[in-house]
Amino acid sequence: MNNTKQSPIKKLLAVKGMGAALTAFVGLIIIYIAFGLINSVVFSGNNILNLLRSMSKYLLIGIAQSYVLITGNIDLSIGSVVAMSAMISATLMTMGVNPLLATLIALICCLVVGVVNGILVGKFKLPPFIATLGTMFVGRGIAYIVNNNRNTDAIATGIGKEAGDSFQNFFYYGTTFGIYNTFWIAIVVFVIFFFLLSKTRTGRHIYAIGSNIDAAKLSGVNVVATTTKTYLVSAACSWVVGLILCAQAGMGNMEAGNMYEMYGVAAGVIGGVSPLGGTGILLGTLAGAAVWQTLENGLNMIGAQVGIQRIVIGVIVVGAVLLEVVIRSGQFSKKKKG
Repeated sequence: MNNTKQSPIKKLLAVKGMGAALTAFVGLIIIYIAFGLINSVVFSGNNILNLLRSMSKYLLIGIAQSYVLITGNIDLSIGSVVAMSAMISATLMTMGVNPLLATLIALICCLVVGVVNGILVGKFKLPPFIATLGTMFVGRGIAYIVNNNRNTDAIATGIGKEAGDSFQNFFYYGTTFGIYNTFWIAIVVFVIFFFLLSKTRTGRHIYAIGSNIDAAKLSGVNVVATTTKTYLVSAACSWVVGLILCAQAGMGNMEAGNMYEMYGVAAGVIGGVSPLGGTGILLGTLAGAAVWQTLENGLNMIGAQVGIQRIVIGVIVVGAVLLEVVIRSGQFSKKKKG
């Protein structure tokens, strides 16, 4: 009887990780209104559009890192894969290669990094910090080598102005229904990987590994294959971000994606994705990315120094993880013995 009378709100909150996600959304609303009251430009339509476009990069990186974090692992190679994507695709386009072919070649290279990470962590059981630290350096090195240790020329020099403009408009400057394409790209990617994580057997296996890897093995979960899939998702999302950064600049930058692996951790953790594994939903990552970008945008609007921005976001990330640790330890529910 109780199940049939359970309210929609209780059903929603019963979803594991939903409480943290909704908390992040409430925090987002409070932060946005607070900054808007300080500086009304925050509420302007133009600022909202730019905020959505900028947030999209953090959302994609957050999805990349969240998939890996839920298994109890981490991916430090994300920023380097972003740089590889930008540099490989841009270098090929400056050589006159068709943009579609150039981006596909970049995708293959990025996915190779994902496979290597998955095998090192899943099969050879290297600590994910060490394995992906290694591929981080290798990936960044490839980004440097691709164009002989220098940034590329403008992509239009190789594929022509019309094709160059089309590439840039598709990934960054163009709009659809009045909203930048970057946002729509991020939303499509979000929907695909949200479905994969929440509605498929692969998604259940990802959570199982993060909750208890030994129990997952006994249940028949292919740990190597599932771990590799999470790193492939990470590589694919990083590839998209690399293309966005390439389109934004109109060229390849060897330092593209610097520190993005940490931005991904921040977006996920703020939204309730546990770095301890087994907990978190991508709705939370969406909220976390929005909180991150709103904080950055709002602090810029009120003239806060970059150092202050980093301190504020750092404190929030540590606070979110600390709260997760306290909740998992059960300290909120423990009663003192009399």
